[in-house]
Amino acid sequence: MFHFVVLATFLLFILPLYFFIFTKNKRICPKSSSGYVSKLPRSYPLIGSSLAIIANKGRYSQWFAEILSQCPTRTFVFHRALGKRQIVTANPSNVQHILKTKFSLYPKGDLVDFLGNGIFNADGANWKFGRQISSHEFNTKSLRKFVETVVDSELSNRLIPILSEAAANNSVLDLQDILQRFAFDNICKIAFGFDPEYLSPSLPQAAFAVAFEDAMRISSERFGYIFPVTWKLKRALNLGSEKQLKQAISQTREFAQNIVKEKKQELKDKSSLETVDLLSRIMNSGHSDDAFVIDMVISFIIAGRDTTSAALTWFFWLISCNFHVEKEILNEIMMENPKGSMYDEVKGMVYTHASLCESMRLYPPVPADTKEAAGDDVLPDGTVVKKGMRVTYHPYAMGRMENLWGKDWADFKPERWLERDESEGKLKFVGRDNFLYPVFQAGPRICLGKEMAFLQMKRVVAGVLRQFRVVPALGEAFQPVFISHLTSKMKGGFPVRIEVREGSKVNEL
Repeated sequence: MFHFVVLATFLLFILPLYFFIFTKNKRICPKSSSGYVSKLPRSYPLIGSSLAIIANKGRYSQWFAEILSQCPTRTFVFHRALGKRQIVTANPSNVQHILKTKFSLYPKGDLVDFLGNGIFNADGANWKFGRQISSHEFNTKSLRKFVETVVDSELSNRLIPILSEAAANNSVLDLQDILQRFAFDNICKIAFGFDPEYLSPSLPQAAFAVAFEDAMRISSERFGYIFPVTWKLKRALNLGSEKQLKQAISQTREFAQNIVKEKKQELKDKSSLETVDLLSRIMNSGHSDDAFVIDMVISFIIAGRDTTSAALTWFFWLISCNFHVEKEILNEIMMENPKGSMYDEVKGMVYTHASLCESMRLYPPVPADTKEAAGDDVLPDGTVVKKGMRVTYHPYAMGRMENLWGKDWADFKPERWLERDESEGKLKFVGRDNFLYPVFQAGPRICLGKEMAFLQMKRVVAGVLRQFRVVPALGEAFQPVFISHLTSKMKGGFPVRIEVREGSKVNEL
């Protein structure tokens, strides 16, 4: 009934304005000498560009990239319904302005209450406090060693055996699901010291993982509402998807609360207990407020589960259709660690590192990030910002800008990240400016776990490719569809077959 009322209300003021459909298009790119661009979405009184937004539902990232590539300043102002406006940009100067120069003027806003006051959702003093605690813990060698131990254990005891069995049975796996399970087990061990066994051979539907996924999905759907008041009203009345979200959040937080209680008791009973996981470290440092600790850990789970699994899913697809890249990576793996013992050293795998960066350029785990202007401003390209406007910078679109990456931007080309060291004759990695490549954010909010993420991903790549080939089950013609919730995914998953490499010794890590 509620959905019917919303739809009827929407149509009642669209139909009287139908005659405007054939009127002139409004200019909604900043002014330039290039004049109008014919393919930009039209904007109409009251409804703004709602018709175009509805028509492109399910492919917003691709659509935004197409629009921004046509705007001379790589910035576009969307006219949403009822006079609301939203800025979307792929301009590095604007990104630097938002994430660094005027950092305090562009807080996160309140769209994702699932995250509570964790560092990914908090602003101001709460964010600064959480950031200081997290920064201290992430910079300890003991945590890095613990992460390595957890990843190696999950790799050798769960991921490799599952891939081996799939290869032996010639069965089809959804690699996206497998990698999400792998990452979920990893981050729960690292964050909570708890093993959900989500990557067990039976591939169980763990209640915590399912609730977490539901909360992520429904939270992200808020960004797509034509009328934000709709989801806010549904939340106030506890209806539909907002009711489901409330239940998922409650289930997630209840589970986390139980873990915190158990950890508190464990630390109380065993004062000499080794504090290796993040939860124990935070609690041992004197921060015992349950709500604060739970918010922090949920944020860590999001960072560790969805981002690395998304990056690896797209990476394995890209190398499956770029055999020369797979060959170079395999050569590097064998050269760096010919015995295949424990992958103690992956930092020297520069070609693999470049390949991962190139994969995330084309398919960033977080395709867009939105802030809410706390005051009036003007971006470096001249775009006027008014207080309360949502301002989005778009890594997905930025990775597809010819002016940033050249005419070959569409090519999967790890070499663009490498150059030859003439003195040693070796390839060395050449990073890009964080504001041109904001895949790990930039400025004060730059990702604390960036190096650990690369360490984990390179260990997985080395462990899998040394022994197996990942082959799309639907053949070389398979073209996955990029979709995004809060993080990116392949629509429908990534069905693959696993082939054992000739001469490899499966399960020997």
